[in-house]
Amino acid sequence: MEMTITRKKLSVKAQATGTLIALISAVALPQLVHVIGKASGIDTSLGEILLPMHLPIILMGLLTGPFSAGIAGLLSPLVSFLLTDMPSSVMLPFMMIELCIYGLCAGLLKDVKIPAITKVLIAQIAGRLLKAGAITIGFYAFETSVNASVILTSIITGLVGIILQLVIIPLVVFKLKEADNE
Repeated sequence: MEMTITRKKLSVKAQATGTLIALISAVALPQLVHVIGKASGIDTSLGEILLPMHLPIILMGLLTGPFSAGIAGLLSPLVSFLLTDMPSSVMLPFMMIELCIYGLCAGLLKDVKIPAITKVLIAQIAGRLLKAGAITIGFYAFETSVNASVILTSIITGLVGIILQLVIIPLVVFKLKEADNE
């Protein structure tokens, strides 16, 4: 497998639009999932299972690059918190770190010639590892109320969402590139 990088510069307008689309999607999708969860009796747990904030951030990274997706990843949990009080204030900084890393990592891999599913997997691992590191540091160095055990629990709970990301994002990227080539 050969890894090569080709550079395609997107305009500032395209990157700003990508940032805005990812930010709005990352705030709106969880609200839709929570409404469905509430109607089905699962409540907010459906969001923890499907991880709807992650989808637009990783996707936008693969489409527009690290800058726009990293900014959207950093800001979307904060905007969501300010508008909806979700995620919880305890988890907010950790989610900001995680989603920012997802966007940055996926964006840095945008032009690397490897399968999109591999790019998504690498971004997922990088985001989870840095979130785990931040939670561990917060717990042991700053005595935050977030216990390190939440790391494994969030991965197990979000396994369906992780798999959905590995399926949906590469399909969307493929379809968009296919449409672009026509």
